[in-house]
Amino acid sequence: MNFEVFYRGLLEGIHAMSWPEIIAALFGAISVICSKQNSIWLYPTGLISTGIYTYLLSREQFKLYAEATLNAYYFIMSVYGWYHWAKKDAAHPVPPVEWATRKEWGTAVLIALVGWGAFYYLLSNFSNSDVPVIDGFVSATACSGMWLLAKRKIENWIVLNISNLVAIPLLFHKRLLPTAVLTIFLFVVAVMGYFSWKKIWEENKKVAC
Repeated sequence: MNFEVFYRGLLEGIHAMSWPEIIAALFGAISVICSKQNSIWLYPTGLISTGIYTYLLSREQFKLYAEATLNAYYFIMSVYGWYHWAKKDAAHPVPPVEWATRKEWGTAVLIALVGWGAFYYLLSNFSNSDVPVIDGFVSATACSGMWLLAKRKIENWIVLNISNLVAIPLLFHKRLLPTAVLTIFLFVVAVMGYFSWKKIWEENKKVAC
């Protein structure tokens, strides 16, 4: 990529920044930090971020309809995850941090593949999206990762970072600068989150023994 073209695009992205996007990116960053710390506050902060992004990304200006749908899904899954994590009585204990089973991995892969195909079909036939393949892939893999996160499976960080890796250049292309920077931050935190949750699992295993 020509550096001058990238620099010009970066400046245009800075000028195009809006307060809703900045607020959504800020609460998204807080949410992922809470997630790394295994804190239930990841969900209320995530609700604010995903609510704003659902509106923002569906606008004609960006045409990231799969990403907007993904954020609506995140919003719903945040409500589900908040409820799931908040169970504290003996009959409904908070699920521990664990590795995914083969069956859960199968479900996660199925969510990603079926989701990608569905997003691509819908975007190609019922929208004016100019990036149906990439937008669909980012959203489908993120849906899969979010499902694993709600189940408190360590591998959620791996799947979410596959989504993040593809999303970063897409967001720069769409000149969503704060969101692109947030996604880079999410990628770094997800790497740390993987090792943090792995450590939690190892400590729980020692206690159980």
